[in-house]
Amino acid sequence: MITEHERDAVTAPVPVAGPQDPTTALPTSPGKAILAQMGGWPGVVYTNVPAIVFSTATASLPLLTSLAIALGAAIALAVLRLVVRKETLVSASGGIIGVAAAGAITVWTGSARDFFLVGIWMAFAATLVLVATLVIRRPLTGMAWGWLYGTQFDWRGDRRSRRAHVVATAFAAVVFAGRFAVNQTLYLADSTGGLAAAKVVTGFPLTALMGLVVIWAFRRSTQRLIKGART
Repeated sequence: MITEHERDAVTAPVPVAGPQDPTTALPTSPGKAILAQMGGWPGVVYTNVPAIVFSTATASLPLLTSLAIALGAAIALAVLRLVVRKETLVSASGGIIGVAAAGAITVWTGSARDFFLVGIWMAFAATLVLVATLVIRRPLTGMAWGWLYGTQFDWRGDRRSRRAHVVATAFAAVVFAGRFAVNQTLYLADSTGGLAAAKVVTGFPLTALMGLVVIWAFRRSTQRLIKGART
């Protein structure tokens, strides 16, 4: 004898899985992913420490000794990030690689100011790339958003989303251009201490502000093109 409960269980409709919604799980934004690889905001701060140590040491110590101290500081920070903060080897070792590259150039030229040369020209290259994407009307933050979420979302076809990415990319270009201008001026003036101070001032604060603007542009596009489409 089949009970009423068993009959209902047999005749109940079987749920059928529909096509998976590609927007169900939104991916992490590139900005957050890159920041995570750098060890978060503390990682951005850590990158300034070896430069400060180097510029302080060169005031009273020989060049090679100052470089050794700066490299030692970078290694100590890498160990701290690996053991205490449990960061990945990639993010923790980034500071060592940067100091090693800057140190190699400094040893080659024999000038303390060249310790900052890599960062100066990286800012210049970033400025060129960002401006170029604005000229061709493909702002870099918009292309990053489109690459992340897929071509099915036409961010360029939505005027407000496109405008947000133009603002974010232009703001990033201004930040990098300003960073290059300030540091290049101090470099030509042979001010090693000024370069260290400028690295701090134009580093973390402006990077944080630029990150907020880029996150705003990403959220605006996501809100209009993905979450708006759901509703």
